[in-house]
Amino acid sequence: MTISYDSKTDLLYIRLDQNAHTLTNRRVNEDVVLDIDEKGKIAGIEIMDASRNIQLDTILPVNFKKAS
Repeated sequence: MTISYDSKTDLLYIRLDQNAHTLTNRRVNEDVVLDIDEKGKIAGIEIMDASRNIQLDTILPVNFKKAS
């Protein structure tokens, strides 16, 4: 699992499966999109407006990459 955060776009991405897949996006709500693999499993989670939706300091840094 890798977690990356782009401070410029305030986007948090949690990649659960590092294998290459054909992914389908499934919007859960206005701010959350799931990446679903060809087997129907969640491969990634994209959270927009992350600093507004979650407490970043409780999960970061974990394989943390911050945009410069």
